[in-house]
Amino acid sequence: MKKIGLLALSALMVTSLAGCGSAKDNAKKELKEVTLVLDYVPNTNHTGFYVAQEKGYFKEEGLKVNIIEPGDDSTSAVLVAANKGEFGVSYQEDVTYARTAEEVLPIKAIATIIQHNTSGFVSLKKENIKSPKDFEGKVYAGWQAPSEEAVIKAVMKKANADFKKLTMVGADGSGFAALGKKVDIQWEFEGWAVIKGRMDGYDVNYMPLKDLDKRLDYYTPVIITNEKMLKENPETVQKFMNAVKKGYEYAIDHPEESAKIMKKILPDTDFAFLKESQKYLSAEYRKDAKTWGVMKDEVWDNYTDFMYEYKLIDKKIKASEQYTNEFVK
Repeated sequence: MKKIGLLALSALMVTSLAGCGSAKDNAKKELKEVTLVLDYVPNTNHTGFYVAQEKGYFKEEGLKVNIIEPGDDSTSAVLVAANKGEFGVSYQEDVTYARTAEEVLPIKAIATIIQHNTSGFVSLKKENIKSPKDFEGKVYAGWQAPSEEAVIKAVMKKANADFKKLTMVGADGSGFAALGKKVDIQWEFEGWAVIKGRMDGYDVNYMPLKDLDKRLDYYTPVIITNEKMLKENPETVQKFMNAVKKGYEYAIDHPEESAKIMKKILPDTDFAFLKESQKYLSAEYRKDAKTWGVMKDEVWDNYTDFMYEYKLIDKKIKASEQYTNEFVK
């Protein structure tokens, strides 16, 4: 910040000009530039960031935030761990993977965007798939990750179903169009794909994952940063989270106005759909919590135990090593 007082000025003049000079300084103040790496293409999970950008909340905190998508061969967790971005959008399981890896990736979750897991299994209603027990003899299409298989094994086991009787294939990208033709079951987020599918005329059954096993009510997505930022630039982390929290709180209170902001980011997306998606998520961001973004040890411990039980990780880790509420209290 430039100094505007001159030693030659009298104390009276300095006092009389102080208010004007301060405003001029603030206007010229250089913004600190930081990068936020998304987990995927922009969607209503990310609304709070774009609200903060549109409403000037980042600028109020002295920040210029560049919002980017990860490359095809990288994840936000890897990029943030390597200091290629100060902040990122990731998932609870990726943080646990990172913190338990042989070569630990130094990242930590600093807020959850949504309080509950809003994903689940979807199928055409005519297939009459109402329980994981009904997965037997069916075809499931997904991204073929070890954690995905573990989740399906767990919910089928709880329903006394035989996992070996389910055929798992890779998704072809056609989404709901594949249901009833190539596949019977998919795993989708209710606030995006399920709402869009229903608006497109698909009559579906939806099974929320959180209702099938309480351990699977984990945080997805979460906001992450790296240990270097936490140790060396906690003030910047706090300023970033002040603006982001304000953005999500605005979205909670003003879903339609927030949908209009997202329409600017996604001009080719149907506005009626964005409104419905935003209405749903605005009610979920802070659900059952005193304040947006806060996380609980229980949720982290439950899913860490699940990952250990299904051999997704080879050691357990404390919740406190994976997240902090310091910046969203």
